[in-house]
Order: sequence, then C-alpha cells, then structure tokens
Amino acid sequence: MEFLSTISSDYEVGNNRNSKTGFDEEEIFDAYSRTIVGVSEKVSPSVVKIDVEHSGKVVRGRRMPNQGGSGSGFIFTPDGFILTNSHVVHSAARLNVVMQNGNHFQADLIGDDPDTDLAVIRINAPNLISTRLGTSARLKVGQLAIAIGNPYGFQSTVTAGVISALGRSLRANSGRLIDDVIQTDAALNPGNSGGPLVNSAGEVIGVNTATILPAQGLCFAIAIDTAKFIAGRLIRDGRIRRSYIGLAGQNVPVLRPLARFYNLPNENGVLVISMDEDSPARRAGLREGDTIIGFAGEKVEGIDELHRLLTDDQVGIKQKITVIRKTEKLELEIVPREREFVN
Repeated sequence: MEFLSTISSDYEVGNNRNSKTGFDEEEIFDAYSRTIVGVSEKVSPSVVKIDVEHSGKVVRGRRMPNQGGSGSGFIFTPDGFILTNSHVVHSAARLNVVMQNGNHFQADLIGDDPDTDLAVIRINAPNLISTRLGTSARLKVGQLAIAIGNPYGFQSTVTAGVISALGRSLRANSGRLIDDVIQTDAALNPGNSGGPLVNSAGEVIGVNTATILPAQGLCFAIAIDTAKFIAGRLIRDGRIRRSYIGLAGQNVPVLRPLARFYNLPNENGVLVISMDEDSPARRAGLREGDTIIGFAGEKVEGIDELHRLLTDDQVGIKQKITVIRKTEKLELEIVPREREFVN
C-alpha cells in the first residue's frame, strides 16, 4: 500500500503530469510519435526495394535456373545514385529498383566494395527525392535511431530504437574488419540490408548492414561518414583500390625471449601459413612459417593491423616488411599489388 501511495502521489489525479518533474507524460509520448512519423514521411519516399537476379551456376555442364534476392537502399542524390550494401548487389546479373509508389526501374551497378559492405547503384528516373546525409562524428549513445527498409519484402517498414554503442568493428564477408560501426536496437531483419539508419532530424547517419542471430536488439549500421567517403570513390572510380601481398596468416604470440633479445614492441605477429603463386609475398622472399612483425615502418600485431596498412597508397611502392624466421629477425623488401575481387 505504501508503494502504491508513493506512485499515486507522484502524479496529479486525473492528469498525466508528473508532479515531481512537471512533465506531461502524454506530451512526451506524443512528441516521440510525432518525431518518428515526421522522419518516416520525410525519408520513406527515398527508400527503395532492390530486387536482385543472379545468373544460375553451371553444374555438370547444365546451367541452373537464375536465383533472386532482395534488399534495401536509399537515393542520396537527385540524379538517381542509390547507396546500399555490397552483399545485396555483388555479382548481380540484373538489378530492379521498386520505389515507394510502386514504380519499377532497372538499375546499373556503379561500383561495390566488399571490404566495407557498401555499393552504389543508379537509376534513370524523373522527380526523385533524395535523402539528406548527416554525420556520424557527433553521434551519442542513447540517441534516437530510426531504421527504414524492406524486411522480408514488406516495403517501407519503420522501426525505432536508440544508438546502443559506437565505434564497433564488424567482420565483412571479405574477411576484413569494418571499423566505426554503429550498434543499434532498432529492429532489423533480412531485407533491411542497405536501408538508412536515420536520426530525429531525418538525416541518414548509417547504412543498415547486419544483425546477430538469434540475439535480439543487436543490429549494426555502417557509419555514414565512412559511407560518404566510399560512395564518392565508387562514383569517381567504380572501385576502391587496396593493396595486396598475397598470403594467408594467423595471429600468433611472439616468443618473449625473442622480443627481449631484439627489443621488439610486439607481443604478437602474423604467422605466414601459405602464399599465392607469383604473389608479392613470395617474390619478396617470405616463407611459410615466418612471423610478420612490421610493415612500412609500423609494427604489425595481427592480420587486421596488416590489412589497415595495405592501403591504395602502397600499390606499386617498395616497402620494408619485418619478419622473424626461426630465431632470426629479417627485413625484406616487398612491392604490394592492387587487390582485385573475383565475383
């Protein structure tokens, strides 16, 4: 009874106003609803459904029927450029875009980048409404986040939540880490991939990309600052250039006696498991069993650090690569090549 009387004393009778805070609960919820409704009305006309057709594989000399899938995307320029996920459109034989009003347009793939799971496609259509791109640099945990997309083909589905965390890392299908990923509890499902994550002002702050199943409320979006950079490069060049040295490796600890003897800053390195034929690594004289501890003057303590150092600036540039071979520390010269994706 004492608990109930405490609750009732916090509110004025016949009123939703909290007597301690002075806030009207109905007004708060109405404002929340109005925000989501306003964002939905503003952004949804720019969100599209992307139907994808893949050529059937050839099995025992016989071509199998074409396979299809779908995802989401959003128009970010008035002349028809659309941002989406690479895994939605990669290696597609045909792309069809469905607008909110039901109009269909064939789309062209401008470029995609599996390492960041981003892609740009384009349609030729009149009177397009484009989204406004915000910035992810000033986001705060707890901020309102609204996801719009086409889960399981249900077009223009809106879900709302908050930004749960910032600065996450997510493994792309290519094996590389995507940095600066936004975690949200705004519900995402298959088909939401490529759709926008939006703030309360109706600005796109992320590109929805993944969920962790069977967990609930663990959803991820690629930060819009990353997406703007990648989209610009894809529109300009049709691809993202990265360097490649052609080896497979695994993270291993560096033996403490060796680290002390050579005064190494490393606790870990990358053990070379195998190398591609005629790869930069093999040409440089690396061997299976070597442990890479440095590249281009920077220490390397893991595969992800090595990936971050293999930028487009390194293509064709001779660099030093430092390895431990048995008990010997060696510096070799390596010339990275441009990395190419195979569909």
